[in-house]
Amino acid sequence: MTKATVSIIQHSPVYLDKTKSVDKAISLLEEAAKKGSQLAVFGESWLSGYPAWLDYCPEAGLWGHDPVKEIFYQTYQNSVSVDGEEIAIIKNAARDLKINVSIGINEIVNQGSANKSIFNTLLFIDKAGNLANHHRKLMPTYTERIVYGHGDGQGLKSVDTNIGKVSGLICWEHWMPLTRQAMHNSGEDIHLAVWPKVHEMHQVASRQYAFEGRCFVLAAGQILRKKDLPSILDTTGIPDDPEYLILNGGSTIIRPNGFYLTEPLWDQEAVITAEIDLSENIKESMTLDVTGHYQRNDVFDFKVNSDRNT
Repeated sequence: MTKATVSIIQHSPVYLDKTKSVDKAISLLEEAAKKGSQLAVFGESWLSGYPAWLDYCPEAGLWGHDPVKEIFYQTYQNSVSVDGEEIAIIKNAARDLKINVSIGINEIVNQGSANKSIFNTLLFIDKAGNLANHHRKLMPTYTERIVYGHGDGQGLKSVDTNIGKVSGLICWEHWMPLTRQAMHNSGEDIHLAVWPKVHEMHQVASRQYAFEGRCFVLAAGQILRKKDLPSILDTTGIPDDPEYLILNGGSTIIRPNGFYLTEPLWDQEAVITAEIDLSENIKESMTLDVTGHYQRNDVFDFKVNSDRNT
């Protein structure tokens, strides 16, 4: 199969409500499946909400600030474990709809565990409903370190699917050269680049990744409005409009030559769907192949520790 239909789900979750977010996710997957999509991807920490308040609420970084502790508690309570009922529902939907699904989650090991950390995690569920990859973000970005623990290398791989090999990274992992090389070495055909929003520099990173890896990139952003932010935090620095977009999308599908297949979509919710032709990966590799004739294994020695750290 050289052609496939793929979708980016550029929607808001039901912020800090994992049950309603799962319900919304299932409805959106049904919409993607009706469009003939064989793969659907949600943005970073979509289930159940990227902690955008870290960058927009001035007291977010204050030591010992009770409202921030409360929001962390709410985030923890609405985080999910990979063996929990929320992921089981999504796995069943993937199986029933026969669609591959990638979704960013706020992950906890399990409720009641001694480990009370939250991980910024990207899951890949294949069309048979199996959890095929479980990747934790290696390095939380800047303010995210207040909320998230460090990930590991276990998920740095591609998954064999009915539409080729699919890989994924989270946000600023796309600026980590060795992480990119590890993913390229896994033989990816389609790469899922998940972000809070795909602003200009994230567009640059996503397009560069496609050009370097000679693969299609689905750069997935999402929507988040001011009214979705926790009301106990100070949002006076944000325009006084409950519909103001904190996260405004920018999702796009990028070809292996680094150019857009679909232009970035801003300021609206949508299920972005397009057909991709994987023969382009081979055609573009004639000039650059960083795992083949542009790889110098006689000069560089590279290995990845794929052990889980917790």
